Amino acid sequence: MNSIKFNQYFKTDEDCLKYIADLKWEQGYTCKRCGSRKYIKGSKPYNRRCLKCKYNESPTAGTMFDKVKFSLLIAFHIIFKIVTKKKGMSTLELSREFDLRQKTCWSFKWKIQQAMQSSLQNPLTGEVHVDEFWIGGPEEEKRGRSLGSKKMIVVALEVIGKSVGRAYAEIIENANAKELGDFMRKYIDKKAHVVTDEWRGYLPLKKEYPHLVQLKSETGRNFKEVHIHIMNMKGWLRGIHHHCSKEHMQGYLNEYYYRYNRRNHLGTTFDLLVKRMVKNQPNRIKSTKFRDN
Repeated sequence: MNSIKFNQYFKTDEDCLKYIADLKWEQGYTCKRCGSRKYIKGSKPYNRRCLKCKYNESPTAGTMFDKVKFSLLIAFHIIFKIVTKKKGMSTLELSREFDLRQKTCWSFKWKIQQAMQSSLQNPLTGEVHVDEFWIGGPEEEKRGRSLGSKKMIVVALEVIGKSVGRAYAEIIENANAKELGDFMRKYIDKKAHVVTDEWRGYLPLKKEYPHLVQLKSETGRNFKEVHIHIMNMKGWLRGIHHHCSKEHMQGYLNEYYYRYNRRNHLGTTFDLLVKRMVKNQPNRIKSTKFRDN
């Protein structure tokens, strides 16, 4: 869906509500209270009232659109801009464009980022390069994998000849075999040809990944694709968001890799994301602190 089609399709809040209702009940209606499948029109447009227990349910109830503090049309516009713009939009940009408080935009964007997390249904295959890096860089006078107050990220990237495929990343506390192994089990197929540097944290994982090989980094020369990828991701975070707290870093990684892994199918990203937000339960913000942009 491009911007012209979007604006033709979604003109009012009612258009958005109908779209949500169609997604929510695409497999048929079932009352949340009594389980009945019979209903009549509810008290408001697109609501459904159970014939048995009379429970009146709105399309947004139980979805990530529940109790949104602004119109559904604006919510759809925010989602569309975040998923279709190559670099997304910061909450500061969103607040200026839609005349909303920045914290309000951030709260809704946090919901979007939760819906952007990987389904874990499509593990990486073929040749997969794995590496860790810091957001913000290493602390002064510290070497190796010392984390300190910085944020450590582990990333896995498919390398296909001279091009790259899909990628995933997670924030971790330590680059030990347990945390690296947890990450790899989530995102990498056991038959993949995994390539890492000589960090000892990967050594015990050779039992689970028989095709895992460790190479000297040679100052990044043996991992050119993944290092370029890391540089691009860091540039996006610095250029668009400027700052991200450790507590919410995974949300920004979700956002980046949701777009990255669908860069060749941008026409479907909006529909897929709205569907996820309709099917998933609302999430609560873990912290009242607001520092991310």
